Parts: sequence; C-alpha cells; structure tokens
Amino acid sequence: MTPPALRILVTGATGQLGFELARELAPFGHVVATDRTQLDLADPDSIVTALRVHAPQVIVNAAAYTAVDQAEREPERAHAINAIAPGILADAAKRSGALLVHYSTDYVFDGRQADPYDEDAPTNPQNVYGRTKLEGERAIAHSGATALVFRTSWVYASRGRNFVLTMRRLARERDELRVVADQRGTPNWSRTLARASARLVAGGLPWLRERAGLYHLTSTGTTTWYDFARAIVNDATANLSHDVAKPRVVPITTAQYPTPAARPANTALDGRRFAQAFGVALPPCDDALAECLSGIDDNDA
Repeated sequence: MTPPALRILVTGATGQLGFELARELAPFGHVVATDRTQLDLADPDSIVTALRVHAPQVIVNAAAYTAVDQAEREPERAHAINAIAPGILADAAKRSGALLVHYSTDYVFDGRQADPYDEDAPTNPQNVYGRTKLEGERAIAHSGATALVFRTSWVYASRGRNFVLTMRRLARERDELRVVADQRGTPNWSRTLARASARLVAGGLPWLRERAGLYHLTSTGTTTWYDFARAIVNDATANLSHDVAKPRVVPITTAQYPTPAARPANTALDGRRFAQAFGVALPPCDDALAECLSGIDDNDA
C-alpha cells in the first residue's frame, strides 16, 4: 500500500542540499520549499510563523550556517542558526506531532581518531561551526521530539559555491593548485544525500518514527582534499588538447594553509548503522563524484 501524501516543509531550499531535497521529496507529498526570505533560521519568530502557516507533518531542516571560517568571526549568528533554531524546530515538531529531519556535520569530531567515526564516538569539535552544530544536535535530543539527525561530510553539488566547482574553475585559471593533503574524509554529493533521504520518506511516517535517532549519512570510501582535487581537475581537463598544459595539483600540509577555523585531520564517518536501519546503501564516493561531474558543463563551473 502506498503511504498517504505528506505535508513536507524544507528549509534552506536554495542551498546545495535543500535544493536537491525539494526535488527528490516532491513525489511523496506537498513540499513547501522555503529559503531565507520565507523562513529565516536566525529569526525565531520567522520559524514559528512558517510552521504555523504550513503545518507540516515532516520538517526537513537543510539550512545551516556553513561558512566555517566566517563562523569564527560571527559566532553569535552561527549559534542562532545552527544551535538555537534546531531546538525551536524540534520543540514545534513535538507540539504538533511532526517528524523532524535534521542534517549535521562531521566537524563535531576532533579528527584524532584513525578509523571512521561511528555514532557513539566521543565528540570534540575544534571550531565554532562544529560546536554550534553539536549544540543543535543536543537541542533536538533535549526536546524529546521524534527526529532523525543525519551527520554527513564534505558536501558538494553541481550548483552554488563548493569545492568541486571551485577546483573546476581554478583548473582553467591557474597553472598550479596547492591543496591540503593531510585532511581525510568522505565527499558527499548533495543529490546522493537527497535521494537517500527521499527513499526513507517513501517508507511512511510510522516506519520512520520507529527508527528515530542519530545516524551517519555518508557515501563509502575516503580521500584527502588533495586527491579529491586531482580527480576533479583530471575530469575538467580530460578533453584539453595535448599541446595545452594542464594545471599541476601540489600537495601541501594544513600548516602551510592556515585558516581562521581549525580543521580536523580525519572526519571519515562510519555509515553502517544507517544502512542496517533503513536498508539503504549510499554509493562509493568515487562513483557519486563521477555521476555529478558527468552532468556539469565546463561553462557553468
């Protein structure tokens, strides 16, 4: 039997993940896709008003303050969006009986563990972004709302501003790209994350409620920013003629590329709990990247 159509509200619908979620969730109900002008997570009144007007059965929070370095200069705004807003969404979800789906980050970990992190691993964020995202997770848990919290990592898309599109652009503009080689993690295509999320919603609310909790939503496989960049640049320059020099990708250390926010050395996530609970396996990160790159026009990057 097909589950009944749902009223679904998606925040951050112009962002990398929110854009894909709004499209992938459309077959399963009436989707209200909101951007900052319609639902501003920094404004509690905006949140409450939007939820009252739309009365969603499923709240999908794909919005976040994701400017990791800028968060060091704007900790109050990062805290409002990443920590306070999820708690408000969760409280509203509990009062109305809605299900909350929320996306968090690998940056809740300090990166000192050699193996991929599972959901029970100790958290120890090293920057404002990671700390505020962890506070958001805790606010949701404290609310008692029925919620699915998905940690993911290194999100990219074929639109917007992200590592993939930046590397493709720089490959056309520069002779040499210096990229950090001592930070390891798993790149995740926003469309892959949205597809997996939509498959869960297709199971219906009762099935989802039974599986409420914290999960790592991630492709399999790991890489470094350097190797990730090499794969992107190789694809972007594959069709260049032999007499055109291709840019060199040069590995550097984190110390050689200082940033306002500290970056953990290893934030690979273990996604086995998610796969076991939902019967959904995300593709290897190399396969997801290849599919994403195949749909990008060089003139658009």
